[in-house]
Amino acid sequence: MTPRADLTLLFAARILRMFAYGTLSVALVLYLAAAGMDVARIGLLLTFTLLGDATLSLVLSTRADRWSRRRTLAIGAVLMLLGGTGMALTDDFIWLLVAATIGVISPTGSEVGPFLAIEQACLAQVSPDHRRTHIFARYHVAGYAATALGALAGGTLAAALQRAGWSALDSYRVLLWGYAGIGIVLGILALKLGPEVEAPRVISSGPTFLGLSESRGTVARLSGLFALDAFAGGFIIQSVLVYWFHTRFGTSEATLGAVFFGTNILSGVSALVAVPIARRFGLVNTMVWTHLPSNVLLILVPLMPNLTLAVTALLVRHTLSQMDVPTRQSYVNAIIPPFERSAANGVIGTARQLGASLGPVAAAPLLAAAAWMSTPFFVAGGLKIIYDLALWRAFSHHRPPEERVSASKEAAKIAKAD
Repeated sequence: MTPRADLTLLFAARILRMFAYGTLSVALVLYLAAAGMDVARIGLLLTFTLLGDATLSLVLSTRADRWSRRRTLAIGAVLMLLGGTGMALTDDFIWLLVAATIGVISPTGSEVGPFLAIEQACLAQVSPDHRRTHIFARYHVAGYAATALGALAGGTLAAALQRAGWSALDSYRVLLWGYAGIGIVLGILALKLGPEVEAPRVISSGPTFLGLSESRGTVARLSGLFALDAFAGGFIIQSVLVYWFHTRFGTSEATLGAVFFGTNILSGVSALVAVPIARRFGLVNTMVWTHLPSNVLLILVPLMPNLTLAVTALLVRHTLSQMDVPTRQSYVNAIIPPFERSAANGVIGTARQLGASLGPVAAAPLLAAAAWMSTPFFVAGGLKIIYDLALWRAFSHHRPPEERVSASKEAAKIAKAD
């Protein structure tokens, strides 16, 4: 199996999986409501879904480098199959709760389970250093686009089935069966990957914790920093922004839809633009010095006197806001030893997920009080600025391999010129 073939399989798996997540983001809550559940039970089930996803991700990703990355991806695909099948077969609350907890189910349209952590390790394994950030950016944007298409396809199919005479419950079950079917395909793709994606076999030089030995200190620092960034981001998730614009300016649903379509497009483009910037200025520099102005713009949004200026500040922010995503993923996989990448990605991803889950809880009471309604923007922007400066201080000296090679060549040129 060639590296190009492995990359093709990894990209195909990412696109199919995110498409499935997109379809389920439209159908899941509506399915539960159509099955007769009240809001309290739906909320409980979604909570157990997210907790189960986080637990499975941590357990599987921290063992994948030792077990086998390919087999662990296949296990995740089987759990995805079981989760979709279990939810499609019953509308009994207890069985739905079991399926949601032990199956890989995405209620938000975003990544869940062990896939992202392990696939990023595989991508880094088969990518040359000078191409790694470019490949990570394409991987990120491919998933972003697939989620959007999945949401569109899921909503369109459910509506078409209902117009054809299907009940709402049965139309949503079709999407769940489709989700389960994609799990089968993902399992096949995982097993078709070549041995090149596996972690190198090494003898650990010390005790391991969560699959980490040499990189424990680095991963602990990165996890703390990225959890802070995710916690800050939780204050201004899209639902919060929608509520704020609607309450502050009376913005209509149609206008909000257009605004957030624009922010999502700009976010995707910004991830691609990050590649040449990172090549010129370095990964950490790109992460920090594009993130800082985007956070200043975030703080400026609630200070704008009218809707037009507030939306303009938000849109400009999103031209910068995602530049740190592929650069962050590339950087982590560059500085972590190859035999600990899956575990490191899993631990860091879980820390980010926990941080992000606490943000909305902290933001809710602020939004409920008219005098404090804009505070989440200031808290989020301020905490993100602290994160940027702390990241710069901790890791600006820790360069990935391609930047060390580039610096050595530049030093050699200067020495030769002298």
